[in-house]
Amino acid sequence: MSEMHVLLVHGMTGAGPWHWQQWLAGQLRDRGVAVDLPRLPGPDRPVLADWLPVLRERLAAVPAEAELVVAAHSCGVALWLHHAATIEGSSRRADRVLLVAPPAPDWQHPDAQGITPYPTGATALRRAAGITRLVVGTGDPYLSMYQAHALAESLQVEMDVILDGGHLNTDAGYGPWPAVLSWTLYGTVPLNDRFDADPYTAEPSLRRLRPA
Repeated sequence: MSEMHVLLVHGMTGAGPWHWQQWLAGQLRDRGVAVDLPRLPGPDRPVLADWLPVLRERLAAVPAEAELVVAAHSCGVALWLHHAATIEGSSRRADRVLLVAPPAPDWQHPDAQGITPYPTGATALRRAAGITRLVVGTGDPYLSMYQAHALAESLQVEMDVILDGGHLNTDAGYGPWPAVLSWTLYGTVPLNDRFDADPYTAEPSLRRLRPA
């Protein structure tokens, strides 16, 4: 069995001490899993041109024999999609990627430069990773359910919807999140909310999609 290496990509403002990414990093380290949660440059004022090289440096540092798992949140999802769209043939490919609560493709913020709009090409996404999954929460102020379903169809990925999950951040109570730990370790799906309640998985729409 190959070694596992987990790369966690935070969003705007970073991942504070009570964020699920920090909790997940601790849980994985307790299990002897290699974890990388880099603090991207200027997290409060994300600039794509500054963030993208750091992501690629961290990817390149992962041992070739390791199973690479990536979990990105919020603007970190947008960063991953920019990476996927401009990936080169020699770039390190992830085995599994979880995209959690991205902002809408048309989201704008005066302190974010180049983060949106982001690419939504399915072919590029498959070049970047073997398996990609999207997780969103209802009531997210940065992504409506209509936009979330449209994004899942554009990317041709399955999507788990967490009822009342909001932006799936600390303010929404994500903190400890056993389902994301289970997905990281074993690829367990669908992803449930922090209390392991039943989610809604949007997979029937994938059957209507044509391969890109």
